[in-house]
Amino acid sequence: MEILIKAAQLILSLSILVILHECGHFIPAKLFKTKVEKFFLFFDAWFSIVKFRHHNGKWRVFFFAKNKTGSEFESGKTEFGVGWLPLGGYVKISGMIDESMDKEQMKLPAQPWEFRAKPAWQRLIIMLGGVTVNVILAIVIYIVMLTVWGEEYLPTKNVTYGISCDSLAMEMGLKNGDKILTVDNKEVEDFQKIPAEIILEDAKTIQVLRDGKQKNIYIADDIVSKLIRHKSPDFIFVRFPFEIMEFAETSPAKDAGMKINDRIIGVAGKWLNYYDEFKTAIIDYKGKKVNIAVQRGKDTLQLPVNVSSEGLIGIVQKGSDLTKYFTFNKHEYTIWQAVPAGAVKAYKAFGNYLKQLKLLFSPKTKAYESIGGFISIGKIFPAEWDWMAFWNLTAFLSIILAIMNVLPIPALDGGHVLFLLYEIITRRKPSEKFMEYAQYVGMIFLLGLLLLANGNDVVKLFK
Repeated sequence: MEILIKAAQLILSLSILVILHECGHFIPAKLFKTKVEKFFLFFDAWFSIVKFRHHNGKWRVFFFAKNKTGSEFESGKTEFGVGWLPLGGYVKISGMIDESMDKEQMKLPAQPWEFRAKPAWQRLIIMLGGVTVNVILAIVIYIVMLTVWGEEYLPTKNVTYGISCDSLAMEMGLKNGDKILTVDNKEVEDFQKIPAEIILEDAKTIQVLRDGKQKNIYIADDIVSKLIRHKSPDFIFVRFPFEIMEFAETSPAKDAGMKINDRIIGVAGKWLNYYDEFKTAIIDYKGKKVNIAVQRGKDTLQLPVNVSSEGLIGIVQKGSDLTKYFTFNKHEYTIWQAVPAGAVKAYKAFGNYLKQLKLLFSPKTKAYESIGGFISIGKIFPAEWDWMAFWNLTAFLSIILAIMNVLPIPALDGGHVLFLLYEIITRRKPSEKFMEYAQYVGMIFLLGLLLLANGNDVVKLFK
């Protein structure tokens, strides 16, 4: 069920983004009286799931129809449909070298309604339309989100129990219980943004409070590359008391008599306060029975628990409500306050993604080894349907789509824009044969990138 929920969110998000992106091309094309032959969500290689055609003065619906041309298609009307290959979508604009590679049409003289017959400035607007819509969509989503939900975050200074570290954080020199003060001597107000600050800003030091004394932690040169390849983004997490919020389906702890809201305070006579301390202590009792102390109201109970061979007792921590232990800050926005705040949020998201692209091409970080495809994108969606998380991720994916499409690579919008700018500046149009070859090169490059990204996903499944 968890996989289905993640997949459904991914498909819905990508569908919204693709449809609106292609509308960004479709609308200006129509405004400039350019013929748009097809408008498809997903690709319809060989056949489509459903399509709508104007035939004999009426709209007709075709299911699982093969690609056909001729008498079935009424001249001047756009064919709409949904393809079976969920790798994006497209609009086929007449008289343009695009994904369809319709070379036969390009051999004929240019017609007034064709893309190639329009002035360069009109073609430029048509090509930039998709990216423009993605930018506007991200800003609008952030504005609506800030208006409806506001903005809630955990201030770093409010992480009163310090941090919990995984093995990589400990390799960096951090310890459980450290209280992070600054990164490169700069305060990071939002605790959840500390990992991004370390990775994207290539931080060199972290200042922490340890045992009442301030300590400077130096970050090794190879740490950023390790963080990028790390399986979990939460290499540091807030430390909090170990209170039971949820049991697993098979739970020795529940079988032993533990209840929701019990607080675990000891293992085999050793007293502890935090979840990370419990994880360390329970390892010594894999496959054994051990007395675990719990606090229930004012009572302290000793319960014998059978620990699994993996060192688990069947308690799920994802249900922990951190608001019970920490004071969160929340900013409420009116619609008028949300407009500039949403634009700023989108601007910062653009900046952060550009920094991620910079890391991708850095030999030092080897981030290209961690590039992910549809599985990686799907994993970022929550396991339970959460509209706030959904729209936040959709806004960020819209920003990614805008940036990726504007890259000057043939077969992407940015490639077409590059050639159009060349035409405007030099007043010379690249030959159609050159555009055809450039499109082939771009499509091969993008196919290789797609195989690399999704290939990495497959390899990760077996690691």
